[in-house]
Amino acid sequence: IRNMLPKKTKYAIKALMALAKTYDQKQPQRIADIAENENIPKKFLEAILLDLSKLGMVNSKMGGHGGYYLSKHPDEIYLSNIIRFTGGPIALVPCVSLNFYEKCEECPNENNCGLREVMKEVRDASLQILSKTSLAELIRREEKPQI
Repeated sequence: IRNMLPKKTKYAIKALMALAKTYDQKQPQRIADIAENENIPKKFLEAILLDLSKLGMVNSKMGGHGGYYLSKHPDEIYLSNIIRFTGGPIALVPCVSLNFYEKCEECPNENNCGLREVMKEVRDASLQILSKTSLAELIRREEKPQI
């Protein structure tokens, strides 16, 4: 299914969450440790962390006590950015995407398309949630007792 989160995005979120959980310790985490603890293929994780580094979400430190660490506080890294940077659009159809717009091939007139109007509402609602949900919020949700 095309509109599900790609593995790259899920792995990026898991890796960033691992780094967020140790943010206050100011201690870089080794790729091998993150890969093992989060069940992410090491080579894939290396590529993801390199991409996240280029985007300014993580920094790296070389040496025996080196590894990766968040470049910003977990309250400042939002799911909407992670998804866009690693997986592409948040919209379910290309004609309503803010950053990845494409005209739908099968649509003769997108200005008069009922589905497009609904998908805009879905995009906006999703964006509202994803834009206010930080890594810190995800950690809080994991720590909250399940009912």
